[in-house]
Parts: sequence; structure tokens; C-alpha cells
Amino acid sequence: MRPKVHGYLTRLVGELEAEDLRQEVFVKVSQALPTFRGESQLSTWIYHIATNAAIDKMRTPSFRQEARRCSLNDADEMEGKDLLTIAEAPSLEQRVMRKERYQCFRNFVENLPANYRTVIVLSELEELSNNEIADILGVSLDAVKIRLHRGRAMLLEELESHCKREDWL
Repeated sequence: MRPKVHGYLTRLVGELEAEDLRQEVFVKVSQALPTFRGESQLSTWIYHIATNAAIDKMRTPSFRQEARRCSLNDADEMEGKDLLTIAEAPSLEQRVMRKERYQCFRNFVENLPANYRTVIVLSELEELSNNEIADILGVSLDAVKIRLHRGRAMLLEELESHCKREDWL
């Protein structure tokens, strides 16, 4: 569970903050474990704690300022893989372009309001169901669907206006 929570936190707050925040989350989990009622899955409960910790961190002025200066480098994981054709590794130029597209996408995800960013990360990057997201966030299923719809619309609008379409297809 720790690696999944770390990856989730990294996607929300970036690598620099994720390690400290992960430790904070698991301290909170260990302290609150005696009060866990079992009304949801343990993983859902842990994601809920992680989400709240990440949202609290994203609201701090120091985080917002630092987030503008730093960028994530998750695209490195994709190097050497051609996910569309499962053929030879892409050329250096293709990898650079892919990395730029991915970074463009990540920048726009990072700039979404926290409530939209959280559902986008949980849905698109963590691949959780809408029901799981609703449990984690403590909101209704309809609220999750609305946030996903609005978050995706905001992302698409930003991508279309700031990135060349042929570059991100």
C-alpha cells in the first residue's frame, strides 16, 4: 500500500513533497487505526487520509509557489516503450516529443483546482472507479461525475488552447 500511496501523492503534490507527506499519512493511519470502523475498505480509508493531507498541503502558499518552480519528470518511465505499436523503442526525437506532451499535460493537471485535480488523478492515473473515488473523498457519486466532467473539460480546453493538437495526439 505504501508504494501506491506514494505514487498517488507524487501525482498530486510532486516528488519533493510526496515522501514527507507519505510519512505523515502513515503516522496518521497508525494513530487512527484503532478508530477504523471497517465501513469501507482499508485502502479506501487510507486514500481518504492521503487525499486530505494532500489537499491541506496544496492549500499552503509555500506549496503553490514551489509548485510553479518545479516540474514532475514522470515521463521518464515511458522512455524506451512504444505503447501504441509495441514495436521498437521510439527514437530520441520521439521520446523528447512524448516527454514534452506528457509534461504539458501534467502542467495543466497541476494547475486544475484541487477538487478537480484530485478526481482526475484518482480516475485517470490511479484508475479507481467513480464509487471508490466517492468513498475516498466522502462525496456523492454524482459529485464525482460532475467534477470529472468539469475537470476533463477544463483540461481539454487548456490543451487545445496551449498545445499544438498534433503534438498531443
